[in-house]
Amino acid sequence: MSSKKHKKRQDTEIRSQPSSPRREVVNIQISEGISFYLRYYQDDKDKFSIGGIDARYLASLLRRLRDLSQLNAQEVINNQSKSLRCHGIAWKETTEPNGFGIPNESALVNMPYQFQISANEYGRVHGFFSENVFYIVWLDPDHNLYS
Repeated sequence: MSSKKHKKRQDTEIRSQPSSPRREVVNIQISEGISFYLRYYQDDKDKFSIGGIDARYLASLLRRLRDLSQLNAQEVINNQSKSLRCHGIAWKETTEPNGFGIPNESALVNMPYQFQISANEYGRVHGFFSENVFYIVWLDPDHNLYS
């Protein structure tokens, strides 16, 4: 019988081998588009919940975010396309007159925005920009922000 004490571990041979040759680093130019963050995302209000929504909604949402990530914040805000309809939110005209209700909101949110996911379907995305980052706060598949 051989003793386990005297067996050489196989992985020690791998560690003693020279590392593979250095890879060449290639700098790739990535265009500056907006990024989407979910740090302030809220799904605890029934009217802004996507709990019972079908997979087509999620697929449409992801396609819209992908497409918008090709643009910068000013291009999204100033876009006049009827298929995007990005515009500011006037809280007093909404069902949420006190705003998003996130901590330190007055310092974080210069102007709240919304954009539609697709023309006349799947509702809106509500949030705010900070430079080229759009913070998604609410997903509103049933257009519940406005009466």
